[in-house]
Amino acid sequence: MSSVLGEIDFILPTQDNLPYDDGEPMETERHRKQMELLITTLEPWLVERQLGYVNGNMFVYYTLEQLRHLHFKGPDVFVVLDVPLGERKSWVSWQEGKTPDIVIELLSDSTKNYDKTEKKLVYQNHLKVAEYFWYDPFNPTDWKGFRLMGRTYQEISLDAQQRLISQELGLALVRWSGTFHQVQATWLRWATLEGELLWLPEEAEKQRADQEAQARREAEAEIFRLKALLAEKSS
Repeated sequence: MSSVLGEIDFILPTQDNLPYDDGEPMETERHRKQMELLITTLEPWLVERQLGYVNGNMFVYYTLEQLRHLHFKGPDVFVVLDVPLGERKSWVSWQEGKTPDIVIELLSDSTKNYDKTEKKLVYQNHLKVAEYFWYDPFNPTDWKGFRLMGRTYQEISLDAQQRLISQELGLALVRWSGTFHQVQATWLRWATLEGELLWLPEEAEKQRADQEAQARREAEAEIFRLKALLAEKSS
């Protein structure tokens, strides 16, 4: 487990008896919706493959020092691979057996300097998060990714399609211009390496409906063709 707990001689607390909510909302409505978009699209993909857990804006405990000071707030979005599915109140690293594999922070004017410096060092040096990304929902040009190489983060270069690739997931993070929950913006989204977006439930339903409608049109066209062929032969 990538945390430093030291030798202890008492029972460690679990998610059931640790604080799990700092009572503070997301920075803005845009931040909240961006977090929801990333989690809502990735969760069914993870569940279908039995790969792990995704959540956000909840405490991640990695050291007992937090119990004394509660100085570290949880990531906006985090992913943990190779753990059982199920609900958590908070992520307790010593209870789960590991720290997150991927973290995404959503920048704001009040947090961006901390997210890019001190918090990045926490993920690098203490949690040893394999991949760290940041994104500013109001300034889509401010996005970066880092991969832990040895003991330090190395910046992930954009690929030829201007995407950031997560090697941990085998997915890409892309900037997508569109409308989500009545807000037109450039959103950060997950996509396959082949370029297909991970769909929201409503997008998946629309795709299913479109495919069914196309199948009906093709069936009707075939029936019309066969009728015309029969009419031609009988004339």
